[in-house]
Amino acid sequence: MSDTMRRWGTYSFMCPARSGLLSNSMKRIWRTMRQRAEIRYKRKGNAMALNLSVLILAKNEETNIEDCIRSVSFAGEVVVIDDFSTDRTAALARALGARVVQRALDGDWGAQQTFAIGEAQCDWIYFLDADERVSTQLSMLIRSFVAADDRRYAYANARLSYYFEQPLRHGGWFPDYVVRLLPRAGTRVEGLVHPKICHPYEEVKLPDAAYLIHYPYRDWVHYLGKLNVYTTLAAQKAYAAGRRATCADMILHPLWASFRMYVLRCGFLDGQIGFVLAVFHYFYTMAKYVKLCYMDKTNRHTGDSL
Repeated sequence: MSDTMRRWGTYSFMCPARSGLLSNSMKRIWRTMRQRAEIRYKRKGNAMALNLSVLILAKNEETNIEDCIRSVSFAGEVVVIDDFSTDRTAALARALGARVVQRALDGDWGAQQTFAIGEAQCDWIYFLDADERVSTQLSMLIRSFVAADDRRYAYANARLSYYFEQPLRHGGWFPDYVVRLLPRAGTRVEGLVHPKICHPYEEVKLPDAAYLIHYPYRDWVHYLGKLNVYTTLAAQKAYAAGRRATCADMILHPLWASFRMYVLRCGFLDGQIGFVLAVFHYFYTMAKYVKLCYMDKTNRHTGDSL
């Protein structure tokens, strides 16, 4: 299969055999391919369930979990790894047919996702966050690739983030490709923050039109809370890798990060929210380097005795 075919999702269940464009021999080949794809489905009751496990990590996501699970209703199973939620997340997920397994995250996203892989019962897996939704276009491609069952490839899809009802298509926010669909065998995840999916497969990008919908923040309190958590984790990761920060880092890196987002990556085209996010990105970057700079310092009194 050519690179162009892989990128644009030529494996689909549209039936060219009915179009009159194929010879009788090619029609027979197409029907054989389709039959082979169809037998890779698993029986689930009276319905045909796709050989796909959707893996969701969640904690206190009762406002998101239902829409998230409904967007992947085509999957053979949905597995929710619940970090001991104190709201109705687990109950709502079970009510929609998901299998809920409780396990403490302990700040290690990579280990939690690797655990989720071990819980999957299907041959293909799709990673999904509770604040994400699979679009109709993306679901069609996922179904066709899983049914074709070509286990040489891992598929990356675009992700479109919404901030307060506005989609962000500039400033580096889109297409924001992420590897999400791949065979379960040989796959693991590493990293505390922004973990990396490790696998032996060739990565293929799906078209931008088949994107994942992302609602990253409920409000500004939620945004600032995540900013604090992520900058702390990023500083800890850098410190553990032997990096240190200077005063120049705290000044220059935030300026460059904000300028790149707003000007070079055309964040200004997203209007007011583009400006606001560029400013907050300045503070995000500065907080990361400030925390790194002071990582090995304490707040205790070291001068004259009191």
